[in-house]
Amino acid sequence: MKFALIGAGGMGTGDAQDCLLAGGTEIAAVSDIYDGRLERAKERWGARLFTTRDYREVLAKRDIDAVIVATPDHWHAQIATDALKAGKDVYVEKPMCHKFHECHQLIEAQKSSGKILQVGSQYASAMVFQKARQLIQGGSIGELNLVEAWLDRNTALGAWQYSLPGADATPERIDWDRFLGNAPKRPFDPIRLFRWRNYADYGTGVGGDLFVHLLTGLHVATATDGPSRIYATGGLRHWKDGRDAYDVVLALMDYPKFTFALRVNLASGAAPPEKFGLKFVGSEGTMEVTMSGVTVERKPREPEPGYTLDTFSKADQKAILADYRKRHPAQPLGMTPDGNERYSPPRSHNAHLDHMTNFVNAVHTRKPFFEDATFGARTAGPSLAVNLSLEKQTAIHWDAKEIRLLA
Repeated sequence: MKFALIGAGGMGTGDAQDCLLAGGTEIAAVSDIYDGRLERAKERWGARLFTTRDYREVLAKRDIDAVIVATPDHWHAQIATDALKAGKDVYVEKPMCHKFHECHQLIEAQKSSGKILQVGSQYASAMVFQKARQLIQGGSIGELNLVEAWLDRNTALGAWQYSLPGADATPERIDWDRFLGNAPKRPFDPIRLFRWRNYADYGTGVGGDLFVHLLTGLHVATATDGPSRIYATGGLRHWKDGRDAYDVVLALMDYPKFTFALRVNLASGAAPPEKFGLKFVGSEGTMEVTMSGVTVERKPREPEPGYTLDTFSKADQKAILADYRKRHPAQPLGMTPDGNERYSPPRSHNAHLDHMTNFVNAVHTRKPFFEDATFGARTAGPSLAVNLSLEKQTAIHWDAKEIRLLA
């Protein structure tokens, strides 16, 4: 499989490396609007590599089978759609779209093209979420009623303060108009390019960068289509550097059978550099999922777990206590099993590499991986709704089945 990389930043470069490690692949071209990254691509993958500022020249090459789209968010849907129409299989970074209408644009483009499209949210291939799904479906924690999730980044890089190339960031070396694309026209400003996640014109903030990961893990584990209502709150608490993307966001989402509570904090100086997890709360116990493993704690809920007697007469207290002890005999003293279980993936497990391997396998076998355009839209849509809720300061109603906003 010959593939091309469109967008040679940090994520795109990592994706391309994983695609090469997956085996049976060859990188044939790279497109980026910054000459420095094109030069670095040739240093990394060979001087004969075809490079261009214009991604359409890549799509016109008939020997390229697939493309990785790892541009800023506002280019995802357009380039992925163009690639499908050009007959290429597509791996598009999350979030799949920058605007709501682009979700259906890509779904239709995938259907009409008959090509493979996989969204690059690696939690879909993480073994821990597959295990969580098995445990939930097996009734391990009873009836699910609440899921809590957090993904905090406690460093400047985690808060999107990426390095700038200094004197090399000039209009001669950067195709500024091509970077802007359909975004509002602005004077040349390399900070907006190299730290694009900080700006709604090009990125999708905490919602599209990080909440989409948590939604992916949740949807894999619970086999659900999405929420019916989304409400978010937050603000710029620390990074008051000209950005318009909040650095602290909390959200609540109503699902048919449970509530989902999410938190991202980019404004902390705490350790470790990144802290991530989902906690599934059920009627019979809880399950915590991190990338290092799954931990289940079981404690069946008693129908009558105690008593309150002090406000009753002594005679009533005695009768109530005797009846309670008859139905709930006192447990003997001593050590009892705590009901905890721990599941850890193999040390060799790498969700990023496994996710890209799933894409490469899909291209070779023509059997799509499940994180297609429809799955991607069902995580991107609620993530965009988080941003809309922050903007409107109100709850957003969502049709998970039809993947659309409700009035």
